[in-house]
Amino acid sequence: MERCGRRMAHFAATVPNLVGWFIITMAPNFEILFAGRILQGLSIGMLSPLRSVLIGEYASPKNRGAFLTTVSLAQSFGVFFVHLIGSLLSWQQTALVCVFFPFMSFVMTMYSPETPSWLVTKGRHEECRRVFHWLRGHDEDDELDDMIESRLLFEKAKISASFGKKKNRLRRMLTTIQKKEFYKPIILMLHAHVLVNFAGGTTMSAYSTLIIGVVMGPEVNAHFWMIFLGAQRFISNTLAVFAINKFKRRTMMFATGGLSIFTQFALAGYVYFKQQGTLPYDALWIPILLINLKFFAVATGMLPLPNVIGGEVFPLEYRSIGGTISLASFSATFFLVLKTFTGLVDSVGMYGAYMVYGGIITYCMVVIWFLLPETKDKTLQQIEDEFRGRPLAPEEIEVRKSLQADPIVTYKRRMSERRCSGPIPF
Repeated sequence: MERCGRRMAHFAATVPNLVGWFIITMAPNFEILFAGRILQGLSIGMLSPLRSVLIGEYASPKNRGAFLTTVSLAQSFGVFFVHLIGSLLSWQQTALVCVFFPFMSFVMTMYSPETPSWLVTKGRHEECRRVFHWLRGHDEDDELDDMIESRLLFEKAKISASFGKKKNRLRRMLTTIQKKEFYKPIILMLHAHVLVNFAGGTTMSAYSTLIIGVVMGPEVNAHFWMIFLGAQRFISNTLAVFAINKFKRRTMMFATGGLSIFTQFALAGYVYFKQQGTLPYDALWIPILLINLKFFAVATGMLPLPNVIGGEVFPLEYRSIGGTISLASFSATFFLVLKTFTGLVDSVGMYGAYMVYGGIITYCMVVIWFLLPETKDKTLQQIEDEFRGRPLAPEEIEVRKSLQADPIVTYKRRMSERRCSGPIPF
């Protein structure tokens, strides 16, 4: 993603997914089926850090949140769609239908440009400006100029530092880790991904029949409620696309996080007293309401917001490595939750599992309260500066002055400011 660009990385991630679905469709035995799933796992691992970065760099600040929310919307649609057609078709036919989605993704990538942010890191300022205008028009040139100037400033400062003293790779790595704009977003996203996995969507997708049977009772139609909750998740995600442009990120995060904490502890109390036979009043609508509120909180905030925030908080220089580290934590937490849930339920019961998850969510919300800045309607450069948390140092001011007076840099800037018409050379 950093070396070859976001567009080429998207090609590389889509091909294994496409091939994997074809292999699953024609798999004659378990070994071939497993090989197809390995290719899909490879594809998902590559796409996970890429998707938020790609959308975040394409989109305007005023629309960025809504576009990033479509990541979770697409996931919700996928879960609902596969559950629906899987109940009507065989698994081979279902896999054949699913081939359509990575194929369309591959075709769309062919007609998509490289992101302006990546182009500016490679010094291709004129092409960056053309692509930026093709994506957003000429109304946001201030952001474009700021992005180009900041990158030129960074390159100038790096060249100046290289003349002063040479650092080995280990020292450079330690210096990078100590920068606020590097470690703060990573810590923030680590907790955001723990939050989304322990909020309940992960366990409900994998163990829906077990959870529904314990919470609602064995007499309910678990298959019906599985499809119903998938549809509810999709509708709630659709609402989140519109809500994300109306409300601030912190407002949505803590409103839905508070609702999620409430439903976790409420479900724990309900299941405990129900199993003890001490409920003063019980009816089916109580667990139905609590589970639907829980899914509403997950679908409108816990699930989409980490994708939104992950596409906004990482600085340009560390966007690839930062996104990769944070998504690795998501995969590790996802694996941990899936592999320990049934054992946790066997050990402390369903109510105990909800209590543990509620405590973890509460801890994550406290950490996020102190680390998450408000990012709505801010440019990526403004968010990066906010994480840096300090004004320009005297040597950086001197570099900026030198940058503005440098005739070579001035020439490059003038070349980048040329208005070009015609098709974009993707």
